[in-house]
Amino acid sequence: MLKFAREVRTEASRVTWPKGKETVQLTGIVLAMVVATSLFFLAVDGIIGAAMRALFGAGG
Repeated sequence: MLKFAREVRTEASRVTWPKGKETVQLTGIVLAMVVATSLFFLAVDGIIGAAMRALFGAGG
């Protein structure tokens, strides 16, 4: 168990962590993509819903 803990510590010391500015930029990119994807699926859902209402004449 001690060997495992030492190996984990050694590997963790090799990790290159992003700087604060890079973290903020990447977070912004991720949030922008989430919003874009959400809007895309909202539009697709609306189009499919309208097509189903037109096809089957149901709903409001």
